[in-house]
Amino acid sequence: MKIAFHSVLSENITAYLEYKRALGHKFNNEEAALKLLDNYLVEQKVNHKAAVHSTLIALFLVSRPRNRARSYNHLLGVIRCFFNWLVTQERLMLSPVTTKPRRTTQQERPFLFEPSQITELLALAAQLPDNSRALYRSRIYTLIFTLMYGLGLRVGEVVRLQYDEIDLERQLLVINKTKFGKTRSVPFGPQLNKSIAAYLTSAADWYGHWKPCDPVFSFSGVEQRKPLCIETVSQTFHKLMLTLCFNVPPGVGSPRLHCLRHSFAVETLLRWYRTGVNPNQKLFHLSTFMGHVNPSSTAWYLTITDALLNEANQRFEHYAERAIL
Repeated sequence: MKIAFHSVLSENITAYLEYKRALGHKFNNEEAALKLLDNYLVEQKVNHKAAVHSTLIALFLVSRPRNRARSYNHLLGVIRCFFNWLVTQERLMLSPVTTKPRRTTQQERPFLFEPSQITELLALAAQLPDNSRALYRSRIYTLIFTLMYGLGLRVGEVVRLQYDEIDLERQLLVINKTKFGKTRSVPFGPQLNKSIAAYLTSAADWYGHWKPCDPVFSFSGVEQRKPLCIETVSQTFHKLMLTLCFNVPPGVGSPRLHCLRHSFAVETLLRWYRTGVNPNQKLFHLSTFMGHVNPSSTAWYLTITDALLNEANQRFEHYAERAIL
């Protein structure tokens, strides 16, 4: 649904969003942040661009409670980039954003699931009871978590998956509407193929014949199938985590839904190390598979676990010994 802007900067905000989206950016979060600014300008009865000065922007940022530095800096960054664009386009003489970002402390590392913990998660998901508004929860959530961990998919990519984007014959998923507006094909193995095929067959029995554009995961009826909300999946995941009570090491964040994707990447890299594959030669393949913009985003996973660092050190020592000999 298109957001309407009503402030003195409404035309400029709309033009900025159109420009960014023409370059392939989704800019949904940025649009929401700019809407906050737009609402604030309306509330403050700002009627002229000249009245949008540095003090007003600082007051706007203070008006938005952001306890975490990362969240505050994201809002500040969106506003700064918008006004910098206005200056570049000569729509404004000078940017009114002079506020400095907050200092961030060392970020916690993401929680990484062990295979045994994934088994426990899927077993608990398989016991989820139905309710009047959500039938077949156990089958739906079990497959959602399996796809996220088994293929490294983002939760948004899973919930937006449509029936015609699954090719069981070629064992392939077509992932559209990704984070960076690109389309990619994700292959899967025979075991996952059986799980997906069984789910699609059962869902046809529940809801009737599949239409090409039907969302694969839905609690809606036959007449109006709607995809699950990301928030609904996240809430269910966190409730399961409270039941499982996994041990969280020091310096590691609590388990989040996105950690399933992190775990897939790290497990893949560990498997390559342990089977003698050079990750540097395969990193681009993993980057493409996961839908990253460039391999540097994927290379970050090499630094977030002691197991990977130990494997890398052992490999270095092996090559160093050969070089000395």
